[in-house]
Amino acid sequence: MSTKTIQLKGITWNHSRGFTSMVATAQRFSELNPGVEITWEKRSLQAFADEPIDKLAERYDLLVIDHPWAGFAGKTNVILPLDEYLPKAFLANLAENTVGRSHESYTSNGHQYALAIDAATPVASSRPDIFAEKGLELPKNYDDLLALAKKGLVIMPGIPQDTLMNFYMMCCNLGEDVCTSKEHVVSQKVGVEALKMLRALAVEMDPAMYDWNPIKVYEAMTLTDKYGYCPWAYGYSNYSRNGYARKLLHFHDMIEINGVGAISTLGGTGLAVSAKATELETIMKYVEYVGSEAIQKTVFFDGGGQPGHRKAWTDEYTNSLTADYFKNTLPGLDRAFLRPRYNGHMYFQDRAGAPIRNYLMNGGDEVALLTQLNELYIKSLDI
Repeated sequence: MSTKTIQLKGITWNHSRGFTSMVATAQRFSELNPGVEITWEKRSLQAFADEPIDKLAERYDLLVIDHPWAGFAGKTNVILPLDEYLPKAFLANLAENTVGRSHESYTSNGHQYALAIDAATPVASSRPDIFAEKGLELPKNYDDLLALAKKGLVIMPGIPQDTLMNFYMMCCNLGEDVCTSKEHVVSQKVGVEALKMLRALAVEMDPAMYDWNPIKVYEAMTLTDKYGYCPWAYGYSNYSRNGYARKLLHFHDMIEINGVGAISTLGGTGLAVSAKATELETIMKYVEYVGSEAIQKTVFFDGGGQPGHRKAWTDEYTNSLTADYFKNTLPGLDRAFLRPRYNGHMYFQDRAGAPIRNYLMNGGDEVALLTQLNELYIKSLDI
């Protein structure tokens, strides 16, 4: 008697943190559940941020998504509300063991559209060997950072997406969350100051950064000896693991801005299920497996993943293999700003970074730039 093989397809993003972690969980789950085959495919980080999930949900059963898609999901029903399928006690455990606002970031309209299997926010990183060789100390505040940048040792991601997230961070630290008013992204006073602070740093950095996302920054920091410090880029614990990079990075909490630790913009990824998927009993069993504390700390992490379960962040094992990446950066995760997730915010997010990046590269009129951002924002509210 032949038994049917259940074949499932998932889509994630093209980095060890996003891909090999999911392949590892799929492999072990299949061994524990003979007759189930789960194949993971990958796409670029930019496509991961940009490609609408409704198109992906037509082709894949399982999707690793960026949390700003939660609002879109809540409106369009292209992915399933997991709270209607997973045990309440399990979801309550994840809510209780969230890293910052990661669990909440996948909610919309009172439903949980993905599990926060991966947690991240921009954090600081350094090359401890370069700091030791040059007799330097880690910067503690914006003035220290500017002084270090003037030595040519500082780099940050400069592509539009990351530039926008850093603008959000500066506004938060200057006392205002973005996109809370119906009239403007942020007040003119705060917006102008935030832009000027970012530009003052950017002019001291290698212009190559304008084509770099966080991964390219970390590769440049570890493959060359040109850069000793990055003040904020979405953290990747992989670069503090033996064998992963030519030179290891140490990760830290960020500098103080305006008297408090930098409030960066929450990222991370969530595991979602297509509304078109069948075999839901098997799929939900797998989703629960990936999100569980035991697997987050071991199979997922060992496969290169950056867990979303808090107990994996405070765990001795995960920290011992990453130069305390998780313990050192957790305060930054807990402070992080949860960016807007209204249905039209992806329209704004996709368009607002480029003009800010252009300003960082070339300078310009801050008030005119804010006017341009406000026009984009107001349009996005009607989507």
